[in-house]
Amino acid sequence: MKPTDIVIIGAGPAGCSTSLFLAKNKIPHTIIDKAIFPRDKVCGDALSGKVVYVMKQLNPEMIDDYNNNSNQFMPSWGVKFVAPNGKSIDIPFKSDVSKEKHAPGFISKRIDFDASLFNKLDKNYANVLDGTELLDVIKTNDEITIQLKNNIESFEIKNIKMLIGAEGDRSLVAKKLSDIKKENDHYCAGIRAYYEGVTELHDQNFIELHFLEELLPGYFWIFPLPNGQANVGAGMLSSSVSAKKVNLKEDMLRAIANNPKIKHRFANAKLVNNIQGWGLPLGSKKRVISGNNFLLTGDAASLIDPFTGEGIGNAMYSGMLAAAHIQNCISQNNFSAEFNQTYDKAFYDRQWDELKLSHTMQKLCKYPWLFNFVVNKANKNKALRETISCMFEDLDLRAKLRNPLFYVKLLIND
Repeated sequence: MKPTDIVIIGAGPAGCSTSLFLAKNKIPHTIIDKAIFPRDKVCGDALSGKVVYVMKQLNPEMIDDYNNNSNQFMPSWGVKFVAPNGKSIDIPFKSDVSKEKHAPGFISKRIDFDASLFNKLDKNYANVLDGTELLDVIKTNDEITIQLKNNIESFEIKNIKMLIGAEGDRSLVAKKLSDIKKENDHYCAGIRAYYEGVTELHDQNFIELHFLEELLPGYFWIFPLPNGQANVGAGMLSSSVSAKKVNLKEDMLRAIANNPKIKHRFANAKLVNNIQGWGLPLGSKKRVISGNNFLLTGDAASLIDPFTGEGIGNAMYSGMLAAAHIQNCISQNNFSAEFNQTYDKAFYDRQWDELKLSHTMQKLCKYPWLFNFVVNKANKNKALRETISCMFEDLDLRAKLRNPLFYVKLLIND
């Protein structure tokens, strides 16, 4: 194989994950990104247990590196859900942490995390073209040509056997080769800011998801960061933003200034950058994420968790699966749409139940009384708290949240 037979567009978590696994299997390829690293990416900055899992498959020592770099990576042991009535519940990511060498999750600014992945690219197998913009994708029969431009010249790469779209929400590969379209019912608007001096952060660095009444059916978050900072933001389904004519930035700032449940925590906090926005293509709808001579990964494939808005985990997981599938394509000399459906199947067989459950939980944001009820009940019932904690580890337990009988039993046993 020539490096130009396999081409990855985008060197974020999805693209780097694909590249690192290809290199691990000694498969030459080219990876292209328009940015020069380090570069920022607007995000919530949470690295889930799925991220940790993928990195362990690459090299377990990667987790040691992150765990020992407290200036850029903060270990996180759980999540705090805060209901609209202000009652909260702490849910550890692991029910038994005594066996854990490292935290189940991390929080890191994307400018640091993405650069750390990019710097690990193996140039023995990866032809790295940063500072190179994709201008066009041209498909003719079973051949793909891409047109590129860097600060010196414009040029083409022809006869690509497999093109991997990993360049995020506005993926040109997805636009040119797939049928994926933006749909407001499956798309979220998000804003993010960095603050210094936010108080009452959790002593185990739990990430916080607040369902504030003024931001429903969306949510507000506070994620602790290294060096005394916090990632603060809000997200809401685009269809709700449009229908309610929501100004997400104004509503978030109003909540920070006036909501009695959080305003005291920002009394001496300082905004350290501009509030920035971005779009989140949600995995709440099963889509075709491959075709003749191409695969889509991460945000380009619309794989973001519909409830938490976390996308890095599925980005890296899809990159891992893409690399494994490409190895099969090479061994079979088959890059057809029919053969590439095994990539779609591999991803959705593992992730669809989780995405479907998250979509159900996203819908519950329309019913603040239900959030209040479950959190109130969990605060009184140790067994229920333990059950919810185990839901992070056991998908079958989490599936209870989709069953109306779960809530009926809670009501009966009140």
